[in-house]
Amino acid sequence: MTHWFHRNPLKATAPVSFNFYGVATTPAATKVCNDLRLSRTRLLELFTDSSCNPEMMKNAADLYFSLLQGFILSLDDSSQECKLRYIQNFKWTDTLQGQVPSAQQDAVFELVSMGFNVALWYTKYASRLAGKEDITEDEAKDVHRSLKIAAGIFKHLKESHIPKLITPVEKGRDLEARLIDSYIIQCQAEAQEVTIARAIELKHNPGLIAALAYETANFYQKADQTLSSLDPTYSGKWRKYLNLKNCFYMAYAYCYHGQTLLASDKCGEAIRSLQESEKFFAKAEALCKEYGETKGPGTTAKPSGHLFFRKLGSLIKNTLEKCQRENGFIYFQKVPAEAPQLELKANYGLVEPVPFEFPALNAHWTPETVAAFDLTKRPKEDAAKPKPDEEVKPLKEPDIKPQKDSGCQIS
Repeated sequence: MTHWFHRNPLKATAPVSFNFYGVATTPAATKVCNDLRLSRTRLLELFTDSSCNPEMMKNAADLYFSLLQGFILSLDDSSQECKLRYIQNFKWTDTLQGQVPSAQQDAVFELVSMGFNVALWYTKYASRLAGKEDITEDEAKDVHRSLKIAAGIFKHLKESHIPKLITPVEKGRDLEARLIDSYIIQCQAEAQEVTIARAIELKHNPGLIAALAYETANFYQKADQTLSSLDPTYSGKWRKYLNLKNCFYMAYAYCYHGQTLLASDKCGEAIRSLQESEKFFAKAEALCKEYGETKGPGTTAKPSGHLFFRKLGSLIKNTLEKCQRENGFIYFQKVPAEAPQLELKANYGLVEPVPFEFPALNAHWTPETVAAFDLTKRPKEDAAKPKPDEEVKPLKEPDIKPQKDSGCQIS
């Protein structure tokens, strides 16, 4: 498959000890706090562990989220807030705005921020797997499913939990609708890239491949438009990626549409479709260079040297030459001045996010455990708040070393 995907950095966070000395008044309450601290630390470690797989990530995330829910959910299913929701301050950085952290004393902020990172991890896992040259069918399915899971997590956070935050989301930050929507759409588009690669490998109907490529190009265009009102200092590199992928899959769509036209003895129109494919491929090639030169968050790469890019260039060239030969010997059709309008709709292979729900409340949370937290014994000076100068260290993400002929260089 040897796909290449742009990835923004993971969010970083300040350490949280969950040490509520004097407030947690029973061994059961203290144990829940210890479990929270350990499970949070373990989950953060897995984000940067290159040996972590989806099963390990799901188990670690489910454990932490099931424990964290005790700070959020009311045990009697009433609409009343849990008394522990605002007991601890949490501090998180942003994927685009570097190491400038946001802090909220709200367990829901922790839930959505950590959930966001889990979704990002699934996209990064998919990216590492998709970049392999000798990817198996099962691994391709893992890539596809991981991207759909990530889209489902982002969607669930946006619809069900981010609206519950007391402090409004800052503009241009990860939890804002524009960014969440872009992440969702990008995940769907990249999952469809896997579908297209599979359809090409199995030599499916060129009409289906053209339609899927056209739908995928539109996804990338929509994601780019969603980011258009953001500060280009932060979003410029990401948008170059979305633009080049839009052009790349428009080139794919016109290339395979040309094959469909040729099969229908419309050789003149096929040539014009392939010429349009060439134009979009040239645009994508120029955007690859711009992407490599654009500063900003995310991976550094030379996508135009990547195998998946080079293969399309050869396919367009060979198909156009074939059409021109056929037209010179058999059809003698006039090549239209206008490119054919693509009104393609894929009936198969379109990607929808996998529905996501946070796990149920951990069994260690009982009415007695919650009652054992005596908030009247909290220090007057809130010791739970981090010091103003507390540093949030960026996560050291595993190096993604490209295969020898992939042409992709990631630092």
